[in-house]
Amino acid sequence: MSTGTVRAEAADESAGLGREQRGWYVYDWACSVYSTSVLTVFLGPYLTSVAEHAADAGGYVHPLGIPVRAGSFFAYAVSLSVILAVVVMPLAGSAADRTGRKKPLLAAAAYTGAAATTGMFFLDGDRYLLGGVLLVVANAAQSVGMMLYNSYLPQIAPPEQRDAVSSRGWAFGYAAGSLVLVADLVLYSAHGSFGLSETAAVRVCLASAGLWWGAFTLVPLRRLRDRPARVGQAAPGLRQLAATVRDMRRHPLTLAFLLAYLVYNDGIQTVITQASVYGSEELGLGQSTLIGAVLLVQVLAVAGALAMGRLARTYGAQRTILGSLVAWTLTLAAGWFLPAGAPVWFFVLAAGIGLVLGGSQALSRSLFSHLVPPGKEAEYFSAYEMSDRGMSWLGPLLFGVTYQLTGSYRSAIVSLVAFFVLGFVLLARVPVRRAIREAGNPVPEKI
Repeated sequence: MSTGTVRAEAADESAGLGREQRGWYVYDWACSVYSTSVLTVFLGPYLTSVAEHAADAGGYVHPLGIPVRAGSFFAYAVSLSVILAVVVMPLAGSAADRTGRKKPLLAAAAYTGAAATTGMFFLDGDRYLLGGVLLVVANAAQSVGMMLYNSYLPQIAPPEQRDAVSSRGWAFGYAAGSLVLVADLVLYSAHGSFGLSETAAVRVCLASAGLWWGAFTLVPLRRLRDRPARVGQAAPGLRQLAATVRDMRRHPLTLAFLLAYLVYNDGIQTVITQASVYGSEELGLGQSTLIGAVLLVQVLAVAGALAMGRLARTYGAQRTILGSLVAWTLTLAAGWFLPAGAPVWFFVLAAGIGLVLGGSQALSRSLFSHLVPPGKEAEYFSAYEMSDRGMSWLGPLLFGVTYQLTGSYRSAIVSLVAFFVLGFVLLARVPVRRAIREAGNPVPEKI
């Protein structure tokens, strides 16, 4: 084969990867609006208010006959969604690697989640159980979809590009979240001008996130390519899950990274889902203030993700993540001292979260992509997503139980500092260069 032919094929492959990368970014653009508008801003306070409307004189609701303080219902529903995701993700990951057909599975997860989110338009009155069911389905579907989406990263980006590609994906997601939050803020603040009540405006914002998710998912489904399955894939279903666990035991350093990530990301995910509840219930802040604060997080997260991607090129991904965990610890500890009814200080806290949020997540994803044995991307990313969303049940559960026992959201929020401190210690102990070599991958110059 001539040199010119080789170069032409390399150019075609590079162009194909570039097209896939651009399509890949758009899925973050599609589904991140759910995380921002639904999970972070509107659903927590709104579902809590619906549960409080349905509560008895003592402030308790009784799903399946179980007494639950109305203020804890949202946190418990998030935990239940995570447990469901834990069951489904390994099965979907093994099926994706075994068949090589990720796109149909991604489509199924995305449109299940989008449909459940759109159905939140019907959440009103005292229908707290409907809200809980839709939350469980949508959150679990998003976890499965993100697992499949993340597993494309090692296939569409060579090792030296992954920090940048992963960071751009997060930046796209936060940009979409910012754009839609601006529209939500206009609709919510001027709901009377649109002929809507306040609760109707919230339900429109919830449902529109589902429509957005479904519409923009069409782009990655057109641009991403399925790869042939590797010969020798393990059996389907639970046998594949058992095989995955056995295989991961052959890569203890990859498991060590996952343990560290499980711990500190549990704290990150809990802050994301519970911050608006803390702001509304403990600090007495209005919905418009919460939307503005989350919008600030989204805008700064775009800059933070890109800036931390550049820092990783100089200092390596592991050191940059460790620095972000220090920032998370200081920022969250400061949350204990926030005075009630003072939105300025809540905005300062939001700014601190925004600057470290996108980068810590993006670099964790790209660092893990180096630790995955070739040909096992979806299988291993199912374990990663279990650490990302699927195993992030302890933080919301601790948050809910702490509030149930103390009646104080301040006590609940300060308990999350432990996740970042322990996560820092565990991550610092992982020799990532040796972990990459043992996984059978080339070691980048900076990692």
